[in-house]
Amino acid sequence: MKRIKLFAAIFLASFAMQTQGANINFFPDEVVPSETVVMPASCSCETSSCDTCDLLGLGSSSNSNCDSLGSCDGCGKRCGGLLGFGLIKQSEHCYDDFISPMTNPVYFEDPRQLTEARAIFIDHKLPVLLGAPAGEIQLFALQVRARLTDRLSLIAVKDGYVDSSSPLIQNGWADIGAGLKYSLYRDACAGRLLSGGVRFETYSGRRTTLQGNGDGVFDVFLSGATRIGSQGHYMTSSGFILPVDSQAENQMFYWSNHLDRRIRNRLYAFTELNWFNYMKDGSAFPAPIEGGDLFNFGSPGVKGNNLVTNAVGLKFKPRSNIETGVALEYPLTERRGVLANRLTADMIIRF
Repeated sequence: MKRIKLFAAIFLASFAMQTQGANINFFPDEVVPSETVVMPASCSCETSSCDTCDLLGLGSSSNSNCDSLGSCDGCGKRCGGLLGFGLIKQSEHCYDDFISPMTNPVYFEDPRQLTEARAIFIDHKLPVLLGAPAGEIQLFALQVRARLTDRLSLIAVKDGYVDSSSPLIQNGWADIGAGLKYSLYRDACAGRLLSGGVRFETYSGRRTTLQGNGDGVFDVFLSGATRIGSQGHYMTSSGFILPVDSQAENQMFYWSNHLDRRIRNRLYAFTELNWFNYMKDGSAFPAPIEGGDLFNFGSPGVKGNNLVTNAVGLKFKPRSNIETGVALEYPLTERRGVLANRLTADMIIRF
């Protein structure tokens, strides 16, 4: 309860400062990039020839500080990829004013083509389950995305270590999931884009951590985003979770939504809504309990059930390629599966 009150106080204080027009500068002027670092990009990016900028400037002697130039996608000329072999491209910068979603971290995919590392910490409170007292788990994870071409990215979205205080879940490694994402449509001038992709989650995790069951699952998804005015953004992603063994894991549909507003040049307030619909029963788990985004139990008696969660949070962008945030998530439906509430924090470094 103290954690919730503290988070609410921070959230309300940020809005109060905006309303009062407080003049806040988080860094000295000589250190902070100009206000344009997270402003919407100009249409000139569509005619730029530098979408293939080298990661960290390793493949070319050209200027690696691409954000300082007029074109939103890079260096002003075409240059090579990682080590000069064109393996990894720099993130597209036409949408630098957007922020990435935070909740449903395994399945809610940002539609942009990005090269980044995202560290995630989750403090997940468990309700009373199967007669066991309420407990909690903590997840430490790292996501990696690599832009391979102008429109194609490799995404590694699930991994990490689970530390548990619940007698039902032991400490151990989570499953590993990775896949590909492709840009189907993009209009940088209007601030709109749509991507599709597929991921496969292995069964490499520890069984006593309630991972590693079944023969893996496929996730087929669509993800889109649009700018709303000059300060707002909407992002959405939906897909189907299709297990190889439908008795060991449940088939599921999900739809996640993110809405944010920039309240300072580098500070964003956002809310997110996640819907999980269970399409098929399994037979692997002893009780009809929904696993949500982190677990897939193969539970019986959950077909047709819905789990809906909401989250509120803040994100801060000290630079256009760095963002960090915190979100508090809680269930809205009577059925809440293994979620009492959850605090998520992340930090993204983007190249």
